[in-house]
Amino acid sequence: MSETAPTIFIIFGITGDLAGRKLLPALLALYSKQLLPQQFSIIGVARRPFNREEFRQFIREHINVRTGQYREEDVKHFIDHIEYEQGVFDNQDLYTRLAQRMENIQTRFKQCSNKLIHLSVPPNLCENILNRLAIAKLHVPCADKFGWTRILVEKPFGNNIDGAVKLEKLLGSLFAEDQIFRIDHYLAKESLQNILTFRFVNSLFEPLWNQKFIDRIHIRLLEKEEVGIRAPFYDQVGALKDVGQNHVLQMLALIAMEKPVGFTAETIRKERAKVLKSLEIVSGKALKDHVCRAQYYGYEKEKGVIEGSPTETYFMIKCFVGNSRWRNVPFFLESGKALKESKTEICVYFKSEDDPDRENVLIFRIQPDEGIKIRFWIKTPGFPMTVEPKTLSFKYSELTGHMVLPDAYEKLIYDAIAGDQTLFASTDEVMYAWKFITPILQSWANIPLAHYKKGSMGPLE
Repeated sequence: MSETAPTIFIIFGITGDLAGRKLLPALLALYSKQLLPQQFSIIGVARRPFNREEFRQFIREHINVRTGQYREEDVKHFIDHIEYEQGVFDNQDLYTRLAQRMENIQTRFKQCSNKLIHLSVPPNLCENILNRLAIAKLHVPCADKFGWTRILVEKPFGNNIDGAVKLEKLLGSLFAEDQIFRIDHYLAKESLQNILTFRFVNSLFEPLWNQKFIDRIHIRLLEKEEVGIRAPFYDQVGALKDVGQNHVLQMLALIAMEKPVGFTAETIRKERAKVLKSLEIVSGKALKDHVCRAQYYGYEKEKGVIEGSPTETYFMIKCFVGNSRWRNVPFFLESGKALKESKTEICVYFKSEDDPDRENVLIFRIQPDEGIKIRFWIKTPGFPMTVEPKTLSFKYSELTGHMVLPDAYEKLIYDAIAGDQTLFASTDEVMYAWKFITPILQSWANIPLAHYKKGSMGPLE
């Protein structure tokens, strides 16, 4: 199969927030870098009625191209590749028309085309769309060697473990595992990928990467922004399902995984899954001491939030990986909205036998200011024997200069076309993540809902 063959991208929910912020800008960036197949077409599917000119204007505004970001002719030609199919997702006639449109495009290409289907929709719509795609046989690849069909599914993968199992069964009945690309875009961030290189290529740290030398690990995904326009969706999901079940646990898996036997998609995903499988379940009496949930003051007044909503906008979980490498090392998982600052980082605290206040700390900054920092201690100049902390740091901006790091979605789309699943979650990873999160969710109502001020460090400040 060739990634250079004619390819049709089908985006369900093209008028939504995700398509505008991530998918279309990523496709435009790949197009401008000449990294898309020479012959390609994008079919956007949504409910809103548009004529052709209205749709073109909507797309131009939707992708929010900055002045000077791209050549005007590239933007125009990119939009020329986008078509629109209007309809309601539960109407089978939409899929019949979609099949005919795809057939017309393949006739124009004079070749059976690859098909990349992206479900940019809430989890509760996925099952219906998948079933109707199957009825119209849109999930069936072409017979020739260039005719693969692949499906891109956004997190969260289901709303609970039962929903995830049901979705996985449906996906598995329609597609082979190598056709399913489950998107957790944090896996595609350059700084997160570099954790594996940092650990396994540099011999300095890997011998220290265990319970004998590491005291604790703190994973933070903090956001200064409030829920904003996502409020109606967010209020049904909450922070733990929105980012905890996926982004945060995937960061834990990367920082804690064993060295894979060969850096292939299969071996890397297998080692990530082993970590998630080894997570000790937090339940019963441990919940009170190991879990905190909170909501920022004023959340209930957000447009789309129900009155008296118990939805958490912040969580902190203390958990353990039950294997020999990490036995008794606590992992602190923290995320929240409307906090003092936005940052995503993994902090590794090394043990200090002589003085707990003089820990060495290794920080992987995922965003912003992507880079790596190490805090160490030196003697203060002068006669007294005193020490002070210093920081050794590296920033990606120093390496790349004015070059902008590729957006995570650029990599994900590029890899999906190439058939590389390394940066996508496997079935096992999804199931083990839900197995860990579900007991906490089932006891959510028994954990007091704390509150915190906007712009603070959270309820534990």
